[in-house]
Amino acid sequence: MRSIWTGAIGFGLVNIPVKLYSATQRSELDLDMLDKSDLSHIKFQRVNENTGKVVEYANIVKGYKLEDKYVILDDKDFEAANAKKTKTIEISDFVNEDEIDTVYFEMPYYLEPDKSGERAYALLREALRKTKKVGVATFVMRYRFIRSKKGRCESS
Repeated sequence: MRSIWTGAIGFGLVNIPVKLYSATQRSELDLDMLDKSDLSHIKFQRVNENTGKVVEYANIVKGYKLEDKYVILDDKDFEAANAKKTKTIEISDFVNEDEIDTVYFEMPYYLEPDKSGERAYALLREALRKTKKVGVATFVMRYRFIRSKKGRCESS
């Protein structure tokens, strides 16, 4: 299995090089919608709900409804909100494992120490196991801002 991220676990003055792996694997079918009569692809059109006319991608903006009005967002707004990818999983606190709400276990991952961090990683793992503590950490694995050919803004 290939790692999806490489970086380090950091707390205090300790930095342990690690690799991150997804503990789940997606298995989705990518199905196309086809016309039963000749198996031609079905196209979707962007239609103005007031006029019934087709709207070109170049004329579409993104907006967030706030009360009765829309706040229009452009590429600069999305770039300003861009979370920067980090190279360190920064542990901010250690808490009892029963204090963590199960909602945080929705997407599981595995960490593996890099060769140079095996000893330090094993010490951390054993200390957490003996104390029944877990590390609370934050990091940004990835963020991409994509400007597609059709003028849409997409992120992942």
